[in-house]
Amino acid sequence: MIPGAALILLCQLLGEALVHGTGWPLPGPVVGMVFLLVLLLGNDLLADPVDTRFVTGPADGLLVNLAFLFVPAGVGVVNRLDVLAAHWLGLAVALVVSTLIGLAVTVLVFVGVARLGQRGEAA
Repeated sequence: MIPGAALILLCQLLGEALVHGTGWPLPGPVVGMVFLLVLLLGNDLLADPVDTRFVTGPADGLLVNLAFLFVPAGVGVVNRLDVLAAHWLGLAVALVVSTLIGLAVTVLVFVGVARLGQRGEAA
């Protein structure tokens, strides 16, 4: 469990370092998750892949407690109510539009996959 947690935290640290070093406007943990994804996908390409099940335990532990990880973000939003009050209309429009775009993309992907599935059954 400790090696898996260490790998997750190391990827997060690398993401934070890259973001701070380059000035990219991205969250460091997101870049770290991309590093972790690349490591795990690259592992499958190796001739003698490393058993990556050691990451499963810590990842499951994080997922089980995911709701608690949103508390700091909620506190941050409450601390910036002045920004919400000043830009509420733009935020509301962005929220509604992004939700509609997400739903539309989900529908298009579902329809595309369903068509591919039907095409595969017909062959």
